[in-house]
Amino acid sequence: MNVASAPPRAAERLRAPAPLESLVASLGRRAELDRPAFTHIDYREDRAGLARTLSWSDVHARSLAVAAAISELAGPAERVAVLCPQDLNYPIGFLGALTAGTIAVPLFAPEASSHAGRLVGALADCQATVWLTTQAALESVQQLLDDPRVTRPAGVIAVDLIDLRAGSGFASPDVDLGEPAYLQYTSGATRDPAGAVISHEAVVANVRQGIAALALDERTTSVGWIPFFHDMGLMMMVCAPVVLGSHAVFSAPFDFVQRPRRWLEQLSSYPNVMTAAPNFAYDYAVERVAPKDRASLDLSGVHVAVNGSEPVRAGTLERFQEAFGPCGFAPEAHRPSYGLAEATLFVTTSRPGPPHVASFARDELLAGRAVPATPQDETTKLVSAGAPAGQHVAVVDPLTRAIRSDGDVGEVWVHGRNVASGYWGQPERSSEVFDARLTGGGELPETGWLRTGDLGVSLDGELYITGRLKEVIIVDGKNHYPQDIEETVQGAHPAIRAGRVAAFGMSTDDGEAIIVVMERARGAAGADAAPGEISTAVRRAVSAAHDLKVRDIQILEGTKVLRTSSGKIARAANRERYAAGRER
Repeated sequence: MNVASAPPRAAERLRAPAPLESLVASLGRRAELDRPAFTHIDYREDRAGLARTLSWSDVHARSLAVAAAISELAGPAERVAVLCPQDLNYPIGFLGALTAGTIAVPLFAPEASSHAGRLVGALADCQATVWLTTQAALESVQQLLDDPRVTRPAGVIAVDLIDLRAGSGFASPDVDLGEPAYLQYTSGATRDPAGAVISHEAVVANVRQGIAALALDERTTSVGWIPFFHDMGLMMMVCAPVVLGSHAVFSAPFDFVQRPRRWLEQLSSYPNVMTAAPNFAYDYAVERVAPKDRASLDLSGVHVAVNGSEPVRAGTLERFQEAFGPCGFAPEAHRPSYGLAEATLFVTTSRPGPPHVASFARDELLAGRAVPATPQDETTKLVSAGAPAGQHVAVVDPLTRAIRSDGDVGEVWVHGRNVASGYWGQPERSSEVFDARLTGGGELPETGWLRTGDLGVSLDGELYITGRLKEVIIVDGKNHYPQDIEETVQGAHPAIRAGRVAAFGMSTDDGEAIIVVMERARGAAGADAAPGEISTAVRRAVSAAHDLKVRDIQILEGTKVLRTSSGKIARAANRERYAAGRER
């Protein structure tokens, strides 16, 4: 039976769940703690970074004050949008919304992201009664009030202007653990963003699953820059510290992009570190942190480095280890993982020890079967995403809905207390995605399965993600995974920027055509090569590796390959932009 089963202790928890409490109750238990809760490293005022810290007692008091202010405008179960910059006000605003008994909607300040369309779409969808922001972002947030697509809120509150005395005597309403805690808007890799409804039970259940799988405790320091409006940033940097009573140290995403060494310096400066980032961030750190700047780094205190949110590349793990192993970074600290917003976050994570990388025969894998590669085969390397974190995971035939045999590729389905209850205001889509029925699952639950849309294969109890169901390119009856083509393309010429390649299929009268869109690498050797030279190298590489003909190649100048808010290549969006350009 091809089910990646949870470890025995996690499986026991599924059969006899331990009592859960809400994040608000967890925060209340931290109220008397004077130890550090959240530290923001601010690089705007000081290039070396200015650290500001709130204790747990500070966080509790400020959250109560925010909750009291919200309660003047919104009742229980109404939505409260968090439009704060990534500073100490963000976790206060989010936790304040939960403390008020309202449904938080973690978003972002308008000036903090280029994803303006996503922000407007989420605000229009959730119809929040209150918007939370800060004094610094207030003007830009108020400009959104004039957008006809957005429902005007009852009020806009600057979190940092609330008098702390407002929370004196405020009592948080009782919370039903099955009720929504927040709406997690998806990054929209293949379709318009939607708000996954995360219950109070789901968020704490998933935090506990992650804590158990990664062996985290109150001594853990969570360090990172992942945006709080993204599920990985919210869970790892806000929710997990609340449950554990541990310390979180963070900066803004732009601070990392501007100078990735800052992230590594933070990892070097704190004990018992857990960090998390998408795959591209590990490559970016290798690319942008020069060998001479690595000498002062001490990464021996990094116990967990989660790599998730996008496909994990074996080459990335190798390059990062080669670059930062001499700085004390341990191979077993790498923790490739798989998750998605619809499951709150974590689904699987790799077991303790160095990451497991398997080489499969490419043709067999494209035909739907994971067969170990021989020296004569063209190979595809896949990094194991590990075993389930306290939940059921099955690889299923998307047509028959029967569990696939071990080694057969199918759609990844998930079942557990951490799964969202649906999409906000979309009952039909919710039923399709969150209430799938398994055929012949034996002792497994028959209904209530989450269809992830991801393709994977289970071997020896470990899950390997092979691609997206709706992104597979079919040429002459053969399947091709776009990420495989993208990896070949970015290695075809030094002028191609790593991680900035999108490959997708376009339907034509002659069948499916392969289109490649890429960015030019800046400052790399050969970066000024002529477009014809680059295109020729790409066509030759793809032909040799995949026996495919590339129909068209776009080398973007002055624009970028579109990515989701979590850093994934947004292939559907790039396809739409390409098609729109050809129609002009």
